[in-house]
Amino acid sequence: MKEIIPSKLKMLAEELGGKLYAVGGACRNYLGGFNGGSTDWDVCAPIPPEELVAAAERCGISVTAVYARTSTVRLACGGESYEFASFRTDRYVRGLHTPEEVELTDDICLDARRRDFKCNAVYYDIAGEKFCDPLGGIDDILAGRLTTVAPPDKVFGEDGLRLMRLARFAAELGFTPSEECAEGARRHAALIADIAPERIYSELTALLSADKKYGTEYGHYKGLCILRDTGVIAVLFPELMLGDKMAQRADFHDHDVLEHTLRCVKYAPAGIRLAALLHDAGKPRVMLDGGSFARHEEAGEKIAADILSRLRAPSRVISRVCALVRWHMYDFSCQARPNKIRKFIINHGDIWEDILALKQADFSACRDDMSEAPCVAKWRAIYGEMIREGAPMSLRQLNVRGDELIAAGIPPREVASTLARLLEECAINPALNDRQKLTALAVGKKCK
Repeated sequence: MKEIIPSKLKMLAEELGGKLYAVGGACRNYLGGFNGGSTDWDVCAPIPPEELVAAAERCGISVTAVYARTSTVRLACGGESYEFASFRTDRYVRGLHTPEEVELTDDICLDARRRDFKCNAVYYDIAGEKFCDPLGGIDDILAGRLTTVAPPDKVFGEDGLRLMRLARFAAELGFTPSEECAEGARRHAALIADIAPERIYSELTALLSADKKYGTEYGHYKGLCILRDTGVIAVLFPELMLGDKMAQRADFHDHDVLEHTLRCVKYAPAGIRLAALLHDAGKPRVMLDGGSFARHEEAGEKIAADILSRLRAPSRVISRVCALVRWHMYDFSCQARPNKIRKFIINHGDIWEDILALKQADFSACRDDMSEAPCVAKWRAIYGEMIREGAPMSLRQLNVRGDELIAAGIPPREVASTLARLLEECAINPALNDRQKLTALAVGKKCK
């Protein structure tokens, strides 16, 4: 461990008379053999923050923020960032993320018990060059296990966000919660409703790409299953939970609606997993209302917007996810004519690759079939033909400009719609992408 400790932290430890520990992720990742983690370091010591600030300044380490209420300090030096926290004990208002009261201590065991999971409560004495393990976290790391630093009722009852963190750590690390830990989470699942939507959204997006952090295959799927099994999904996304045990056509699906949804996320590339999570959000509602899944994508678009608005997701994310949900079923049965697909590709150029990826994940999730989805093969073949034929794929590639259309007599208010129509015409017949032909088409003349 000593070889990866930043030199400035070693200097700071000496300045503090040896009273400085690395804690949390850096220790866990080193002992567990995880690579590719953050360069951020969490450090702590049995000293008040003002003593740390003075020592940091003497060592040439910048103090970027001081949070007196929680006795934490943010530090930066040479492109690296560190977060310091005094040894402390915390008292929470039930379920809320931020402690109500903080009391400093010089007892490392008390500091360890204010944390979440034992694997995150292993310390490294920087000056003494040795690990300190007051709660048995090293055994958990080596066993790939998640247990709480105190009775689960206390840990989850104090901070509802730990319900999400349990799933995320399991997803990122591949660790498995002990039954006692999982049962404690189940008992307190309702507390996730007390957490700020922005924090939930942040944890959810981190979980959805959790497999990328340390290369844990399908870790994101494991994390979602934990959210389901602990009851967190039922609180956050009751619209999705309606699909639990809701059967689908046995000739096409091996899984119920909710499990199919989670497997769609499992097989989706990271960039579209939020859309995969919500792609069938409309299925339970339309089935309960009308007795079939017909047009569930239309209902799903509205439900996805509601869910993402509740989470206060960025508007650009909401817009993109809802578009993917709306169109994920288009031509799923391969019945649309090629000319319609050409127009669709042109009109949805910013998302059509994502639509194909979602279609593929949706297909694979039906029966865990990793072969290419028929509609994906069809669309890629059509796209290949368009490229070979030289079809313009955007207005920039169209060989006529708006001012030229105005000069030909097109009213300025109609220029945008006319250009869009011409682009569709060229998608079907790329030979029309000629200035004279396009101008003639625009004013209603026949092209030769």
